[in-house]
Amino acid sequence: MVTQLLAHGTGEAAAFPVDITYALIGGSWALAISFLVLAFAWKSPRLGPDKHVAVLPGLTRLADSPVLRTALGVLGIAVAVGAVTTGFLARDEHDNPLVGAFFIWLWAGLVPTSLLFGPVGRFLSPVRTLHRWGSAAVGRPPRRGLLDYPQWLGRWPAAAGLFAFVWLELAVVEKGFGAVAWWCAAYLVITAVGAVVFGDTWFSRAEPFEVYSATIATLSPLGRDRSTRMLVLRNPLRGLSDYGTWPGAVAVIAVLLGSTAFDAWSATHSAVGIPARTAILAAFILGVGATFCLATMATGGVTPAQRRAIPGEMAHTLIPIAVGYLVAHYAKYFVEDGQVVLHSWLKAVGLGTPAMWTPFTDHPTALSVLAVAAIIVGHLLAVVAAHDAALRILPRRRHLTGQLALMLLMVGYTFTGLWLLFGG
Repeated sequence: MVTQLLAHGTGEAAAFPVDITYALIGGSWALAISFLVLAFAWKSPRLGPDKHVAVLPGLTRLADSPVLRTALGVLGIAVAVGAVTTGFLARDEHDNPLVGAFFIWLWAGLVPTSLLFGPVGRFLSPVRTLHRWGSAAVGRPPRRGLLDYPQWLGRWPAAAGLFAFVWLELAVVEKGFGAVAWWCAAYLVITAVGAVVFGDTWFSRAEPFEVYSATIATLSPLGRDRSTRMLVLRNPLRGLSDYGTWPGAVAVIAVLLGSTAFDAWSATHSAVGIPARTAILAAFILGVGATFCLATMATGGVTPAQRRAIPGEMAHTLIPIAVGYLVAHYAKYFVEDGQVVLHSWLKAVGLGTPAMWTPFTDHPTALSVLAVAAIIVGHLLAVVAAHDAALRILPRRRHLTGQLALMLLMVGYTFTGLWLLFGG
């Protein structure tokens, strides 16, 4: 059943052959030592977005070609229509192609594709594609809406949409075809209205899955040169500055990070109802956001206005941690259980039988090593990004002392994340 696959991406923590004590001590010490090395060896900002390894003109022409973009848009529409159609055809309420495509192919699948290829969510979005075609049909530029998108709104709608998704995924225990179909219907109405009112700016600022993909894509080795818009090969940490400092920037990352922490916690605390799970999920997310804001603002030598701006200016430093948790929690979920979804699609249209299908074999050692490595590497990259950002943002006399609270918080995130990953 698909719903059996939605409990926890990494599987049973007790099956991990990695010793939790070594993981906790090693991860915490790795961060502390990295911070000390950076403090003495990295004295000026180095991670600006203006440098890259190579320019890729041929790949730029391919990526920008109308044929490829149209093909990706058609693919997104075809998968969406196919998921809904086979969802209605499936007899079982839970072993359902729409449910699997929604939670596994969409949510988990956007992580590796965005890391490898950049913000693919915007090109695969069926609603964005239909909006672009509709605008062309009436002779109206897609960017033009009835109103200008307000700056103060920022990414708050995207954060709210992401919370609605993780609530359905993690707080609702029984999430069969009906629940997913109603969620998608509400999403379609809200997204369509937003696009009409605010133009395609709504997608890049407020549409949850596009913002989700773009956030992950800031760590992609593929990026765009800001002046020429050519595709370039870059140090992934240089792409973090593409995230920007819009209102709600911290909230988006807090939802991603807090929800994966709740996912790990809920693997051993499933016997609670939806109201309690909703409250605990919200507490995890608010805890991440509040502790990050307090840690980044715990510095002297700045004005009150500058202090309030620091969390938004450093929000991008949490992205490697969030991506590390996403990889750790959903690698098995996508690779193995994604095949189950394909089987459910084939079965719904009468093309698949149990005898035809051989699932991918579980590899607990490889999965556990990947999970621990993803979390530790994500935190190490976050320490580097935070140190570089502090050198740019904080007064010179506070370059080191202004980072101490955030450094301690990241060690706490590492310890807590690994502890939850191994089942508490």
